[in-house]
Amino acid sequence: MTAVALETFPTLTLPPLDDTGRALLFTQARTANTFADTPVGDEELAAIWELAKWAPTAANTQPLRVLYVRPGDGRDRLVAHMNDGNKAKTSSAPAVAVLAVDTQFHEYIPTLMPYKPELKDVFAANEEMATSTSRFNATLQAAYFLLAVRAHGLAAGPMAGFDAEGVDNEFFADGRWKSILVVNIGHPGVEPWFDRLPRLHHDEVVRWA
Repeated sequence: MTAVALETFPTLTLPPLDDTGRALLFTQARTANTFADTPVGDEELAAIWELAKWAPTAANTQPLRVLYVRPGDGRDRLVAHMNDGNKAKTSSAPAVAVLAVDTQFHEYIPTLMPYKPELKDVFAANEEMATSTSRFNATLQAAYFLLAVRAHGLAAGPMAGFDAEGVDNEFFADGRWKSILVVNIGHPGVEPWFDRLPRLHHDEVVRWA
């Protein structure tokens, strides 16, 4: 028998993010409640999604959808459906993103998972599984989206305080997209931060097995 040499590959070493990057994304990042008048360009907003889209979802389903709302009529229509405590924040932000779930996300599976296109029909036949999968993974992507906003040197103000049904009727009348989060985007304004609230201690959260 002839011995066959196994091809070897070099070990991949991933460089850690430096302290500045960690601070930008996590340790020093804050939810903004006021915003400066500094504009946020369309290219910046497009770049946020171009970064966020690379993070993982189950079976690469990618069910999150993004509606960017600029100041003007569209913003006024959105503000009307925000909770009273959030109206001023959303009115003053240079840009706002409405994050939504695409309830027909599985239609894209043949493109997103070309080696298993039949998964499209599996989800189409099981509404409960499709709903739970899309909601969970869209929520994951919403978190990735917030980090992508921060990675571009912008502040995010995520809010769940809004009339989702009203927003959906206003902007997604065909019923396909369902809103889950509104995110104000811009540069921090005057006194933008509330006092930072505590985080749970390591021993209260982490276990080892």
